[in-house]
Amino acid sequence: MTTYRNFIGGEWTESSSSKSLDNINPANTDDKLGIIKLATRDEARQAVEAAAEAFRSWRTMPAPSRGRMIARAARLMEDDKENLAAILTREEGKTLAESRGELQRSINVAEFCAGEARRLNGETIQSELTSNFAYTIKQPLGVVACITPWNFPVAIPVWKIAPALVAGNTVVFKPASLTPATAVRIVEIFVEAGLPKGVLNLVLGSGSEAGDEITNHKAVRAVSFTGSNDVGIKMYEQVARRGVKVQCEMGGKNPVVILEDADLDLAVESTAQGAFGSSGQRCTATSRAVVVNDIADEFVARLVKRAQGLRLGAGDDPQTDVGPSVDANQFKTVLRYIEIGREDGATLSCGGERAKGEGLSKGFFVQPTVFDHVTPDMRIAREEIFGPVLSVLRVKNFDEAMLVANDSEYGLSSSIFTNDAARIFRFVDEIETGMTHINSPTTGGEAHIPFGGIKATGIGDREQGSTALDFYTELKVVYVDYTGRKREGNLY
Repeated sequence: MTTYRNFIGGEWTESSSSKSLDNINPANTDDKLGIIKLATRDEARQAVEAAAEAFRSWRTMPAPSRGRMIARAARLMEDDKENLAAILTREEGKTLAESRGELQRSINVAEFCAGEARRLNGETIQSELTSNFAYTIKQPLGVVACITPWNFPVAIPVWKIAPALVAGNTVVFKPASLTPATAVRIVEIFVEAGLPKGVLNLVLGSGSEAGDEITNHKAVRAVSFTGSNDVGIKMYEQVARRGVKVQCEMGGKNPVVILEDADLDLAVESTAQGAFGSSGQRCTATSRAVVVNDIADEFVARLVKRAQGLRLGAGDDPQTDVGPSVDANQFKTVLRYIEIGREDGATLSCGGERAKGEGLSKGFFVQPTVFDHVTPDMRIAREEIFGPVLSVLRVKNFDEAMLVANDSEYGLSSSIFTNDAARIFRFVDEIETGMTHINSPTTGGEAHIPFGGIKATGIGDREQGSTALDFYTELKVVYVDYTGRKREGNLY
């Protein structure tokens, strides 16, 4: 039985903690992958100190040299893609196709960030003074804490770690306790790519102890977090007191707006993908379908038929469409929200129960669920469920659709299905989300394009793409006076 170890200062070390968790396959609870011993505060502190020590030399390495290591990591991930996908599927529950897609996204991100090492540029600025030269440079922050969730346990760590390292920072990586196997393999790959000791450190522990120790350590100069709003806001409040940079990507309640002229086949298929893919366990998952009355009956009928046709099962079965919830707690949360939907008076059109059948009894499977006639004040229309549950909200027209779609504390992703160019551009202008899609699902993104949300979803700089290094660098302005004489007066 594997016991997952921390990686601190270039050494794999087993935690001295007496606290441990089993790493369980959510599709089959009899399948135990290993044991995670939860790191102590002292071990978390050691990881930060190792990163602080390594920063002094790492920051002086030319950025293109750092980029070459990230490029090697991308190639190693590519070589290990099938193995990592199998680990991911067994540990988190998503289908092999979804795991392969996540691995490819991770490879793409690493490749992009490696290239950014040669574009870590500033700008030259014309001074208003004679024989003076001004320019800017980007410099690393120091030790960065990367705190990641279980739902994308490869892609999200990579899209935090890769730009942090390229920029010249050192990293303390604390993944979710539910996905230690993927975290260990990611670190092994980066180490194999040539990272010096202490540049990347792994701490397997709880957020309340190890995570708290890391984020509040005075040597940590930035924290990049992806997870729930409750945890993210609390952490932001604590860390902001120290005046360090914070980046949080948190919840979503993403709407798809479907108008009367939409291609219904496309809208139904895209909504089903967005709502039920990855078992609904994506921050960009489609959780609200805002549909005009004229086509609502037909849309719901088609969507229910599509949902009922999805095959549930273990992710390593190529016939599986929808895998399990990640663990017992998430499974119970989803079922509780389904009960809340019933209690609030929504119409249960399909699903609504624990899935039963061959091969499902020992896993955390929830039937793909559609609620119709949901009103904006219902909890299932307002709160993030993180499961295969879709709420259909009926509206009179486009204007009402916009009001309902924007009636959320969250603002991550959205989409619209229509062929009306005027309403498409109005939607783009008026929708209150950081990302939006036209005639495609709310999910999805590309490695070279920024990712992130607004309102209660996001705090700080966007991740990935052209903005990937913004969070991980400080801008320094340099003034060079080559007149060789004393300047008369000063502007400031």
